[in-house]
Amino acid sequence: MSRETVLITGGAGFIGSHLADELLARGYAVRALDNLAPQVHGEEKKRPAYLAKDVELHLGDVRDPAAVDRALEGVDAVFHFAAAVGVGQSMYDIDHYTSVNNGGTAILFERVLKRKVGRFIVASSMSVYGEGLFRDPRGNVREGHGRSLDQLKRGVWELTDEGGCVLSPIPTLETKQPALESIYALSKFDQERMSLLLGRAYGIPTVALRFFNVFGTRQALSNPYTGVLAIFASRLLNGNRPLVFEDGKQQRDFVSVKDVARACCLALESDDATGHVINIGSGRAHSIEDIALHMADVMDRRSLVPEITGKYRMGDVRHCFADISLAQRLLGYEPSVGLDEGLTELATWLDGQVARDRVVEARAELEARGLTL
Repeated sequence: MSRETVLITGGAGFIGSHLADELLARGYAVRALDNLAPQVHGEEKKRPAYLAKDVELHLGDVRDPAAVDRALEGVDAVFHFAAAVGVGQSMYDIDHYTSVNNGGTAILFERVLKRKVGRFIVASSMSVYGEGLFRDPRGNVREGHGRSLDQLKRGVWELTDEGGCVLSPIPTLETKQPALESIYALSKFDQERMSLLLGRAYGIPTVALRFFNVFGTRQALSNPYTGVLAIFASRLLNGNRPLVFEDGKQQRDFVSVKDVARACCLALESDDATGHVINIGSGRAHSIEDIALHMADVMDRRSLVPEITGKYRMGDVRHCFADISLAQRLLGYEPSVGLDEGLTELATWLDGQVARDRVVEARAELEARGLTL
């Protein structure tokens, strides 16, 4: 009996390659469609050394119908990870983000509809929430709202209620209304809604997974618009202090890429997940300043304390971390890699890695366009 074949768009990347390892271990045949974008993979467009040899790699763009058709041949299920990633860059590279994320998903799904694959899973993002959920001083749950430019210019970072009382962040449920604060967030919301809408209309079991801040080995260290931990690592490897926006007290949910890969496989194999949007995170909150200090500690660069810039970047939110109860209920998902364990593994991998620190360059790009305050 032949094995089921799974296609991962963006499968040569950070999360996709870890998912490929997990799928192979579970007995699936794995194919990857990836354009090996220079910002992520370098100018050489070479197959990454970390990509498992059993992965059938197709070099091509998700916006190319012919490349997509070839990649879909004989496929039983699709993970759609191919995307332009990054909040800051999306605010000025608008056409590219919209073309890849929105347009690429449309082209992919048009080709999927001709083949009726058995399952379609799209990678969404916690960025679609904007601010997360909060509790006011009276104990009422409140949906976070965007902060005013006047507030941000004054360096008043926390969200408040109508009376000026500070709101306390709490875990964010999938029922929280989206608040799209960047072009990236807008495009990820479009990806998930398009996928779920078409999946329902055409009877293709479809799931949208909202990833929170994924970290681990194989991140693109020279990409200044990737995950914050990879950006901090790049700074530290080059003997530079991590740059932290606002006051560093903003909170995020950091989840190991290994847990994310396992969650993806659970979504592939669970009928209960069909039609749902599901948070995939650790269920724990950490401040960005603490993460920068922790990263410097595990990399033995404790003298490189974070530089708190006191600046705001357009598209950023104050607090957002995951309520993972739906993933636990529908998928049987439980995160198994703690932050300490995950950062220690990351630090071991980083030893000997070479990274070009382009953070100052990226920051200057944002400032020149008026996208920081």
